[in-house]
Amino acid sequence: MKKILPPNTALIPVNAELAFKGRIFDVYQWPQTMFDGSVKTFEMIKRPDTVQVIVVRQSKILLVEDEQPGRTPRIHFPGGRVDPEDKSWEVAAKRELREETGLICKKWKLIDVSQPIIKAEWFIPIFLATEIIDELPQQLDVDGEKITPLWRDFTKIREDVLSGKEQTMRYLVPFFNRIKSLDDLLAQTAFEGKEIEC
Repeated sequence: MKKILPPNTALIPVNAELAFKGRIFDVYQWPQTMFDGSVKTFEMIKRPDTVQVIVVRQSKILLVEDEQPGRTPRIHFPGGRVDPEDKSWEVAAKRELREETGLICKKWKLIDVSQPIIKAEWFIPIFLATEIIDELPQQLDVDGEKITPLWRDFTKIREDVLSGKEQTMRYLVPFFNRIKSLDDLLAQTAFEGKEIEC
């Protein structure tokens, strides 16, 4: 899979060895030579990337209220984990949007990619999706999630993220510091970064 990554991205070095394989998180370790010539063991985790989709319909933005077993409900943009069979981030984003909301959109654009934790090889690509062409039933994991679509004003979402009210979306503070209005969002050009093959 090709990925377009932001500047100063931290990746697990090629000489790292898998120390622990989990269901979601893998731990890698490698010997790192220090400035004084000594060698220490460095470590990073790796997990599947998480796609997020910002759907715009007229002046509204789509959020979802997501409830899963053992966790309090949280509000966020539609999206989720990139699966091994997904051929690209965009394929994963379209699948997640369809599963969580039933929506199918015609226009898609990658507008942002972040690495929220520098010690984790984990990326959050954000797609802008417009022109809804179909609204189908949700395809939820019936025993593991309850998802309710919520349409909100851009200004309210931005205020809630920047004020800290929406704690589950705090990783979006840099994004909303840059994007100040719905017009700014719609005018975003495609994200540019370093392309790598994973």
